[in-house]
Amino acid sequence: MPIDPQFKTNRTMRLQGGLKVWGPIEPPRKLGIHGSTVAVDLDLCFGCLKCIEVCTVNVFDKLQTPKHPISTIKVDPIRENDCFMCLVCEIVCPVEAILIDRGTSQGDTLQALLNS
Repeated sequence: MPIDPQFKTNRTMRLQGGLKVWGPIEPPRKLGIHGSTVAVDLDLCFGCLKCIEVCTVNVFDKLQTPKHPISTIKVDPIRENDCFMCLVCEIVCPVEAILIDRGTSQGDTLQALLNS
């Protein structure tokens, strides 16, 4: 099951170290969705780190999550403001744990990049 595309309306938000985190949050089992523009559902992420490998602007950092039942390594979009919405991280995520907020743009961001 991929990240909830309606998480901003379906969940509550709190700031954690300057990053928006969307609950429920019940460590270590539930870590919530980190980020807003570049959102990562830490409860889906299993730490393959493919997003870190492909991100050319270094949006993500590794996050140690001791005792999480899925994986003790996750990715945290701590520099989400640097994202230029190429969507590659979203595309390579094997569990669809990443969602890029394309804003109010009517066109597909990836198609716009390919056309330019």
